[in-house]
This record gives sequence, structure tokens and C-alpha cells, in this order.
Amino acid sequence: MARAIVRGTAAWKYFGDFRDALLAGQVLVLQVAHPVVAAGVRDHSDYTSDPWTRLMRTGASLSIYVYGGASGAQVEAARLRSLHRSFTGVADGHRYSALDPLAYAWVHATLVKVPVDAQRFFGRPLSDVELEEYYAQMCDVGRLLGVRERDLPPDWAAFERYYDSMVAGFARNPTIDTLFETIRTVPKPVRWLPDSWWRWHGRTQLFLIRATLPPGLRERLGLQWTLRDQRRFWRFASAVRVLATPIPAALRTAHMRWIGKLNVWLRHHPEVYRRLASRMS
Repeated sequence: MARAIVRGTAAWKYFGDFRDALLAGQVLVLQVAHPVVAAGVRDHSDYTSDPWTRLMRTGASLSIYVYGGASGAQVEAARLRSLHRSFTGVADGHRYSALDPLAYAWVHATLVKVPVDAQRFFGRPLSDVELEEYYAQMCDVGRLLGVRERDLPPDWAAFERYYDSMVAGFARNPTIDTLFETIRTVPKPVRWLPDSWWRWHGRTQLFLIRATLPPGLRERLGLQWTLRDQRRFWRFASAVRVLATPIPAALRTAHMRWIGKLNVWLRHHPEVYRRLASRMS
């Protein structure tokens, strides 16, 4: 068992950092690059028609794992496993389940990697001591979520080898193409946003995906990346680093901690939760 996730520990400081949002597109691509996850998203997700509701629910769920306490995480884990139990189908002539242990472990792995990559690109890379604590804490979260012990690499070095070997086996698939098209064409979440700003936002999301995907996978997906692109990304990352790094961790994570606590409260007031969920459906 790792040290509990409390104020000042590695998972507390980094999992909810607002810079993690810059990798939202990247982590979605990495998840649906897995064939089982791709099939489940294709058959059971309506993110192409209602991405904002799905995004809010995903953020709310993630916040509970780290900032909702052990009891909150256990309740949320049980809810998610119950929800996904019915997500089954056939892909390439084989039956699949959203609770396929290897696919389930991969989705967890992508979420573990995001804060580390966000700090590497846009902040200060985690020290070896921080990585050890952070990974141990996220393994405890994985166990709460039902990831099998044998699917949790024993340390960060082993995790990186596992992660790299998984990415090396991925290739382009139709679900990834649909994701890119959704990012290009998704309607504005609110009408008052200027169209020019929203087009810029879409282009920026696609640029960040190209910038932060593992280079080998980026090439296999046919995504162009030039030296000029790399220089643009270096300038952008440097600006984020300069502006965000001096901000205390308590402020960088405040939004996720607040959402986590709110969602734990909602789970204890199911009538309120059900009313809100029905309005978002």
C-alpha cells in the first residue's frame, strides 16, 4: 500500500493539475488505439453527438478517484464496473467486453501517464522520488478500480516498458479517424463563443495531439510533423511553463478537488444526482 493521497503528496499535486487538460486529446487517441477500447467506443459511446456531457462525466469520475477519498473511489469504481458490464459486442469476428482485463488496465495506464507527460512537456519533470510515490498511489487507485494485480507493473521503470510496448503495437483504426473528425466538427458548447475562437480551439487541439503523441505512433497514424511544428510547440510549452509553474499546487488542482468533493456529496444524495444526470442525458 502506498502513502494515502493527501495534501502535498505526488498524486494530489499532479493528477488534477490544470495543465493535464492540454493532453486530453492525446489520451483519447491512445485509449481508442487499443482495439477493444475502439470497438467499445464505436458501439456504445455517443461522444460524437454529445461530447460535452461525456467530457463532464469523465472529468467528474476522474476527480473522485484521487480527491474523493478511498470510500468515494470505491463507490465510483463499483458504479463504473456495473455500467460497463453490459458494454459487449463483436469486433473482427471476436466477442469483446469493455471489462476485458487487458483493455481495462490500458485505459488506467493512459490516465496514470497523463500527469507525468504534462509536467514533462509543460512544467517541471517529476523527480525519481516523486515518480515512485505517484506511481504507487496510482496503483492503489487502479486496484480500487478493479485492475488486476498482475496487470499493474511493479514500478515506474516497468510501467514505462509496458506502456512503450503497448504503443508500439497500435496502428490507425476507424475510431481514431472518427475522433479526429469529431474534434474538427464538434459544435460549440455554448452559442456565445465566437466562431473564429472555436475554429482556433479545434486546430489547437489537433496540434497538441500531433505534438504530444509518441513519435512512432504519430507516424503510423499519418500525422505530419515538421521542424517548424516542433519549434511552435517548444514556444507554446515554454510559455505555459513560465506562466503555470510558479502557481502553487493547491491552486493548480483546485478545480479537480472541488469537483471530486462535490461528486462524493452527490453520490450520497442520489435523488439530486439522478435529477442532474437526467438533465445531462
